[in-house]
Amino acid sequence: MKVIPLGTSSGKPTLKRNVSALAVVREAEWLLFDCGEGAQMQVAKVGLSQSRLTAMFITHLHGDHFNGVAGLLSTMGLDRRTRALWLTGPKGLREYLDTLERLKVIFINYPLELNELEAFDGPVNAFETSEYTVTTRQLDHRLFAIGYRVDEQAKPGRFNVQRALELGVPEGPLWGRLQIGEEVMSSSGNRVQPSDVLGPPRPGKSVAYCLDTRPCTAAIDLARDVDLLIHEATYTEEFAVEAQQYGHSTAAQAARTAREAGARRLLITHFSSRYPDPAPLLREAREIFPDTTLAEDLIEIEV
Repeated sequence: MKVIPLGTSSGKPTLKRNVSALAVVREAEWLLFDCGEGAQMQVAKVGLSQSRLTAMFITHLHGDHFNGVAGLLSTMGLDRRTRALWLTGPKGLREYLDTLERLKVIFINYPLELNELEAFDGPVNAFETSEYTVTTRQLDHRLFAIGYRVDEQAKPGRFNVQRALELGVPEGPLWGRLQIGEEVMSSSGNRVQPSDVLGPPRPGKSVAYCLDTRPCTAAIDLARDVDLLIHEATYTEEFAVEAQQYGHSTAAQAARTAREAGARRLLITHFSSRYPDPAPLLREAREIFPDTTLAEDLIEIEV
């Protein structure tokens, strides 16, 4: 799994930073979190195939987080997408898309599964496959806003080639069956169990995405023991009062959230345009949580 920030600016794009969007990329698919203006151009620049986009997740209905939705959905229609797309976000998305369709502004000719959320308590499953689950919690912004977390299922342990050969299982399809948990017969007629040749299960990767929000318990819960927390850091501490007023977090507050949640790594993003160089935000966060990375548009970060 890897993440690619497609936009790291708060409120409006700058010459170097697009507005909020981030891709979580897996082996044969990717997920999109927020879709600010120009997101589809950023997707093209990093070479992500729109046909492999499985689901989109919108945090809230401020334009810098969803103004790119209509364009991206229409492009996939023009490209003759046929597979279903799942779209999760706050209540209001359906009305927005229905209005644009009625005015012939957007073109969607493929199945669009829309999951609208309203105020809720505790974690809610937003999307689930056999390989991972996306859960969501309500955050603390000026309007209804939600954060997301991706948890991969545990993966089988590493395959012991030497042990398989010793047990009389030749290389080929039988190895694959063992790796997916099936019993097989050896060349000498003995039963071989997956546990005979597989190491202990490997935990899946986890990523939490918290934009836009004041510091809150829900963000900490969402990021509990996560491999990578992606958290907004709109301001430095000198503007903490402004951050509180507008429903945002400082870099220091993002770092405290990561520390309290026990996150392994922190990626800060969503920088105010008052910081042409966001280095002060990184310094502030690292004083509290050293394993912090500064998001930049179009960089790839392995989880």
